Amino acid sequence: MLAAFAGVKVLDLSRLLPGPFCSMLLADFGADVIKVEDPNGGDYIRGWKPLLGKNSGFHVVLNRNKRSLTLNLKKPESRSIFKQLVAGADVLLEGFRPGVMARLGLGFKDLKAINPRLIYCAITGYGSDGPRSQKAGHDINYLARNGVLSYSGRIGNATVPGVQIADLGGGALYGAFSIATALFARERLGKGQFIDIGMADGALTWQCLRWGKYLVDKTVPSCGDDFLNHGYACYNLYATQDGRYMSLGALEPQFWQLFCQTVNRSDWSQANYFEPGPHQMELQNQVAEFFRGQIQAYWIQLFADIDCCCEPVLNLDEVMRDEQVLSREMVVNLIHESWGVYSQLGIAPKFSLTPGTIRSHAPELGEHTDEILAEIGLSSSTLEELRANRII
Repeated sequence: MLAAFAGVKVLDLSRLLPGPFCSMLLADFGADVIKVEDPNGGDYIRGWKPLLGKNSGFHVVLNRNKRSLTLNLKKPESRSIFKQLVAGADVLLEGFRPGVMARLGLGFKDLKAINPRLIYCAITGYGSDGPRSQKAGHDINYLARNGVLSYSGRIGNATVPGVQIADLGGGALYGAFSIATALFARERLGKGQFIDIGMADGALTWQCLRWGKYLVDKTVPSCGDDFLNHGYACYNLYATQDGRYMSLGALEPQFWQLFCQTVNRSDWSQANYFEPGPHQMELQNQVAEFFRGQIQAYWIQLFADIDCCCEPVLNLDEVMRDEQVLSREMVVNLIHESWGVYSQLGIAPKFSLTPGTIRSHAPELGEHTDEILAEIGLSSSTLEELRANRII
């Protein structure tokens, strides 16, 4: 099958989550992603427990379809080699603090002189400029600074989301989209460009609905104040008798009416079910008490064929065996020569002509170093010398 990014070479210097997820998306659709790592341990995430073989399960999921090259960029000799790689690359992805690459002589201005068609994407916490550009941060900090956490959770109980919204949504996805956009623009303009991705910026845009509401009513959002964050009975989580949960998302009138009809509570099917007010808490309490009357399995069976947006909250083990997940090939079983059989996340976008594929396992540290450097003309004797000098 034709690969959408076949022939596109990506040099990925990023670590941990945002950058590697971004480059994984490109690799899944055919890009040759070269993961450039320090010889002394490589990407920090490799060592995070639990391990699969010698590597973290996190690394295994994030770095499939990539090749690993070790290169100590602190040494001048390695920077010369890196520039040779840049000359033949299409994309450079990095996640250092602003200015780090420039101090190494590898900033965008330095590299575009070598390769004017290079697309340089930097994923940072707060972007390349502004008063917080040099501050350290993580997903929780970006969501906190941008207001997301101020209204996530129930009344008086702010919460941390279970997935990394800023890292993945604000950083990785925007990064992959922007790189694809820049590749498209390069076909028209004939040259590359610098892409400045701030995860805090990206997370801010994920608040588009609350932003739009605030523009009109000027009411500052808070936990449990609205129909999408525990404020309404028709859109909420409810505990069951066995300590599990059901999710109810009956926003539209037809869904709410069908839900009420199914549970024989016509008294709940009032016009004000989708209006704010003190009645919402009373209605929530009634619905909560009702769900606590049976175990989750009972509710799963009751709503199995009822189209009213009432679904069980599954744990990850259950998700990996879910018939919808399996039918969409979102769990793929692979066999590694050392690790044995393991389950990999599938590829979410389904393309009819240029589908993504899982072609290789996550690489061992430096697994492809000799192969990659031979491609730019380095001899085996040179490689031995570089290895002896701890440059690779």
